[in-house]
Amino acid sequence: MAWLVLSGILLCMLGAGSGTADLEDALPPAPHNCPNKCICAADVLSCAGRGLQDLPVALPATAAELDLSHNALKRLHPGWLAPLSRLRALHLGYNELDVLGHGVFTNASGLRMLDLSSNMLRMLRTHELDGLEELEKLLLFNNSLMHLDLDAFQGLSMLSHLYLSCNELSSFSFTHLHGLGLTHLRTLDLSSNWLKHISISELAALPTYLKNRLYLHNNPLPCDCSLYHLLQRWHQRGLSALHDFEREYTCLIFKVSESRVRFFEHSRVFKNCSVAAASGLEPPEEQLHTQVGQSLRLFCNTSVPASRVAWVSPKNELLVEPGSQDGSIAVLADGSLAIGRVQEQHAGVFVCLASGPRLHHNQTLEYNVSVQKARPEPEAFNTGFTTLLGCIVGLVLVLLYLFAPPCRGCCHCCRRACRSRNRCWPRASSPLQELSAQSSVLSTTPPDAPSRKASVHKHVVFLEPGKKGLNGRVQLAVAEDFDLCNPMGLQLKAGSESASSTGSEGLMMS
Repeated sequence: MAWLVLSGILLCMLGAGSGTADLEDALPPAPHNCPNKCICAADVLSCAGRGLQDLPVALPATAAELDLSHNALKRLHPGWLAPLSRLRALHLGYNELDVLGHGVFTNASGLRMLDLSSNMLRMLRTHELDGLEELEKLLLFNNSLMHLDLDAFQGLSMLSHLYLSCNELSSFSFTHLHGLGLTHLRTLDLSSNWLKHISISELAALPTYLKNRLYLHNNPLPCDCSLYHLLQRWHQRGLSALHDFEREYTCLIFKVSESRVRFFEHSRVFKNCSVAAASGLEPPEEQLHTQVGQSLRLFCNTSVPASRVAWVSPKNELLVEPGSQDGSIAVLADGSLAIGRVQEQHAGVFVCLASGPRLHHNQTLEYNVSVQKARPEPEAFNTGFTTLLGCIVGLVLVLLYLFAPPCRGCCHCCRRACRSRNRCWPRASSPLQELSAQSSVLSTTPPDAPSRKASVHKHVVFLEPGKKGLNGRVQLAVAEDFDLCNPMGLQLKAGSESASSTGSEGLMMS
């Protein structure tokens, strides 16, 4: 045992003599130190609420989300995000930024969300947001923005949500949205600003999916008839921006803030507005009706030929050539949209986006597609089954006729009638006699009558005519050659000019 201990000591001494450089190379590298006053957790770096007046240095390259909100930052340096190649979300809200400057986001090409809310920004210039080609959500609410350059958002082609509420904007261009495109934009919040004038034609030209999330409430807009009718139509169509903030949509009757009234609660202000004048403000969407399984094709017909055409599906999917991801919708070379087999998921509003040098601005066309389930076809009439059923019923009736015995009462009546034909008719008075109608049962014709065949079962019944309508004439009914044992031989005859006499003993028949 002693020699083992000695050998271990010798090995340790040899390792120490060879130096510590090799041991250091063998150990894994130590993790990057987290910036002072910050918290690092996996790919999240949080420096919120630390009272920072300048940006932290030596940011870890693994950070995908950086939170610098609730500090006292006043400036952003160009290229400060260069080490953060994996950054996807940046929170800069609740700071003291009054200007952004050029080049501050040039190294943030992978950024998806940028929060600049609750700062002191007063204007947004062109190229200050360069480098944010993949940005999807931009928060600029609760600043002091008074001016936006016409190309302030140029290059933000993937932006879908833009929040500009609670600022001091007095105008906004909806023609090209200050450099934004209509391809991906879904939410535009301009509420609680100082907007005093809005182009009604520009609002009407916006696609439905953007109108649905276009927030214009709480602005000092004038009580204009065209704007009222346009918003009223949006409200009737059920757009969420109008329904969610219905009471917040106001306008000014006069040019003072005290004359503000609610759009949808003081309609008497607009009682003199002509509805006909506002009918052409917004082009109506085309209504299309189809059934499940049918084919459908939509054409993007613009005023002039467009160089680029894109579609937006009811599920807010951008459709360009060749078509949708699931392959159910195809975009053809001429810009039209084709659906081979329509399904219920295709119901909704399809929007065509057309652009080109000859178009003054991007034109949009809307198709409201309603899909109904196909009605099941009625089953064909099965003649073979009905023929077989008829044969079976007929066979059963024949068997009953041949083998089923008649009822005892019928047999007894027939036997008695055959034995004594004179007694087949009952001798009791008929109900007709009890009702005071004069009737006589005449005796049969004597057998020795020369000109007629003897018949022991011929009966003639006289009915007393009513006091009115027959002029004293009596309708005569004769039952001739009637045999109870042969009911099929019944023949009825009617005398048209028969005279009656209740006092005579018989009837002379001619």
